[in-house]
Amino acid sequence: MKHHYPKGRLQFQNFYQRVRTEISKVFIGQDELVTGTLVALFSGGHVLIESVPGLGKTHFVRTLGRVLGCEFGRIQFTPDLMPSDITGSPVFDMKEQEFRFRPGPVFTQLLLADEINRSPAKTHAALLEIMQENSVTVDSVTHKIAKPFFVMATQNPIESEGTYNLPEAQVDRFMFKLVIDYPDETQEAKILALHGKMIDADKKVESVVPVTNPVEILKISETINDIFIAPQMIDYINKIVRQTRAFPRFYMGASPRAGIALMQGSRTLAAFRGRDYVIPDDVINLALPTLRHRVMLSAEAEIEGQKTDHLLSQLLRMIEVPRFTTPQEHS
Repeated sequence: MKHHYPKGRLQFQNFYQRVRTEISKVFIGQDELVTGTLVALFSGGHVLIESVPGLGKTHFVRTLGRVLGCEFGRIQFTPDLMPSDITGSPVFDMKEQEFRFRPGPVFTQLLLADEINRSPAKTHAALLEIMQENSVTVDSVTHKIAKPFFVMATQNPIESEGTYNLPEAQVDRFMFKLVIDYPDETQEAKILALHGKMIDADKKVESVVPVTNPVEILKISETINDIFIAPQMIDYINKIVRQTRAFPRFYMGASPRAGIALMQGSRTLAAFRGRDYVIPDDVINLALPTLRHRVMLSAEAEIEGQKTDHLLSQLLRMIEVPRFTTPQEHS
């Protein structure tokens, strides 16, 4: 099959719409999940998803893998899961009389880490290290993981029994935290109509048409780096991130990594919207997913029952929105 990826920056919008169209054939709604995932993937990041069970996350990742021509893998995190269950381990080869490395499920391209907080710290720390280094080291031998490598980690916001909180330093490695809620009435009716028959899920996923492949995904990701971002937009992002550290309702603010993630994500979102330059709306649309897992509420804010998203929205309104300039105006 011949694939076509956009050769000009202004053609990214058509590419993005084609991906969305194919996904929507078998996955209804959840715009924040779909858009946030695609932006993170093409920005070289990973996403942490907070949602209740049964909203189709596994089905979504399988569909996404099919549309993007990528391999799909899934790890169900449990209290007894060991790091070697993720990374792989040496296995003795009786024929060759030596140990050979057997790759674990992490050696894939799109990985769903389901309920990551159900495993102890040493296990999910192993995955987060792989996300950062893009490699696995076993017995002093480093095994590279082919790019693109994209992790969608999920956690249940309701159950706390038998779970282990992810340390703030590790959560910071996720580009976005996406909070997914139940679909609205119309969307849920469409889901029932589409999936209410006893049809093999694999056949439904196979009905979508691959739009691209891993090689082209990497090419597209490199091209997105050329999207223009004016100095005043960089300053705007910098002010947002720095303000989280001075905001009285936050005990801890966002790190410089948050600014990098927000800037790169804004570039990708601008490209998906058919522009070769970033505007304030791109930054504002991605501010909450980028920052909500990187700030900590103060004790007073927690006692008052304040919500992180609400406080971040207040913070954004405090910062003056700059006038953006196009590449032509800037030159």
